[in-house]
Amino acid sequence: MLTRRRALLAGAAAVGAAGTAVALGTVPAREPVRPPAPGPRPHRAVQPSAYRLRPLTGYGPPGAAPARTPVRREPLLHVPAPGRTMVLTFDDGPDPRYTPGILDTLARYDVRAMFFVCGEMAENNRDLLARMADEGHVVGNHTWSHPLLTRLGRRRIRREMERTSEIVDRAYGEPPRWFRAPYGAWNRAAFQLGAELGMEPLAWTVDTLDWTEPGTRTIVDRVEDGAAPGVVVLSHDAGGDRSQSVRALRSYLPGLLDSGYHLTVPRRGPA
Repeated sequence: MLTRRRALLAGAAAVGAAGTAVALGTVPAREPVRPPAPGPRPHRAVQPSAYRLRPLTGYGPPGAAPARTPVRREPLLHVPAPGRTMVLTFDDGPDPRYTPGILDTLARYDVRAMFFVCGEMAENNRDLLARMADEGHVVGNHTWSHPLLTRLGRRRIRREMERTSEIVDRAYGEPPRWFRAPYGAWNRAAFQLGAELGMEPLAWTVDTLDWTEPGTRTIVDRVEDGAAPGVVVLSHDAGGDRSQSVRALRSYLPGLLDSGYHLTVPRRGPA
């Protein structure tokens, strides 16, 4: 089943292909072009372009070469944006016990977030990735099995990334453009291989440490105390009992919005 995002991109590609075919076949070779006969010309209804449905950010002029993803030496820690902008991120899922509750809260307040998924979790919960796509969330690559990358060779790291990207591409509708190393343990190979797969490395600014199950109120306090423009918040929707994380989001999200924060996601064009 096609996700809404895949359907939009397929429709846009079809419109572009049709336009190219018409442009190439307008004037027969070696035959002069004759002026049209006088008189009123019939009105032709203008069809809406599928390109109007695309987000403006991330798309260059027609025919522009795709930008090459840089190889970084350290992960991005915040997302620069105007005003009081923050990014919420959730790792290790999707988990059918907790991810739907997080998605429900985000939908209630019309907020977009980032989900860094593990391939072995995504494989059995592709419907949740499809829902993330339909509701405008960004899905990132968090490896297949959540290993410590600094103890792996390049071949294993690549396989961990590639398998997850393949699952995301099929279930979400496009390959991931963001990558996060498990445990925040980055090395040169992770940066290089991630860039080769068209992914930018994103870490975090505020760690809720929700995986320690410190209590819902503690998680809320950590988010509210760390709130600031450009901040990236790390929480989890899998990897253990995440009921505290689900409840905490219900509490701090309306508070952030009431304080004037804009919760959004970074956008990147195709690699």
